[in-house]
Amino acid sequence: MKKIYLILLALTAVLMSSCYSHKSIGYLQEPTKSNKLPVYDSVSYEPYRIRVNDEIIYRLITLDETMSKMLGANNMATSGQYANSYRVYSDGTIDIPFLKPIKVLGLTEAEAQDTLRAAFREIIPDADVKLALYNKYFSVIGDANAGRYFIYKEKMNIFQALAMTGDVMNSGDRRHIRIIRPRDGGQEPEILEFDMRTNSIIDSKYYYVYPNDVIYVARTKDSFYKVPTYTGFLGLITSSVALLTTVLNYVAFLYK
Repeated sequence: MKKIYLILLALTAVLMSSCYSHKSIGYLQEPTKSNKLPVYDSVSYEPYRIRVNDEIIYRLITLDETMSKMLGANNMATSGQYANSYRVYSDGTIDIPFLKPIKVLGLTEAEAQDTLRAAFREIIPDADVKLALYNKYFSVIGDANAGRYFIYKEKMNIFQALAMTGDVMNSGDRRHIRIIRPRDGGQEPEILEFDMRTNSIIDSKYYYVYPNDVIYVARTKDSFYKVPTYTGFLGLITSSVALLTTVLNYVAFLYK
């Protein structure tokens, strides 16, 4: 019986090491010497700046019904939804009907809106413009609910973004999350790698998600041996104990 207890104890220890712990998957942990979590510097938020191949949509507002119908019809469907988007060309401009090419490359949405409003006011004195980025999406691949998701607010952070996917799977490697971020001028994309378990990620350069970002969640190397839930862990212990008991009883029967 003593041997059986020792075997069961060893088996339980092995199985316990196969469970996901708070240390491995928990968020907003305080960096300490024991957990060796990284400490990231805080940086000021930088608004997104328009890049080549981005798409712009706008709504023209004016009391001049004739100009509104003539110019607004180019951009609005009868249902009130945007009918057209305007791509940013390689020279950094967008081509709006009845206007000369307007340079928006490197501008924020607010700055581009002001620029377009000023251009319209050269022909419509009371013109107002509401402008937005049409391709305001980020993508997720890997051990999360992969897909393309809309950025519904300014300053969307990594936690809000991954919450839209249903969170990272337990088998996802939270220590090495990667964001692939495009850059202008034909440069190679920027790859940001970070540990999202540490609370120092807040307000760091890894915290905010921008349009066209691709978030890659790799699978941990030891995920094959891990038990996703404690219910599964208890079930594994129960089945293992039952199997061990059966084997020991069979061996005892043979040596009677």
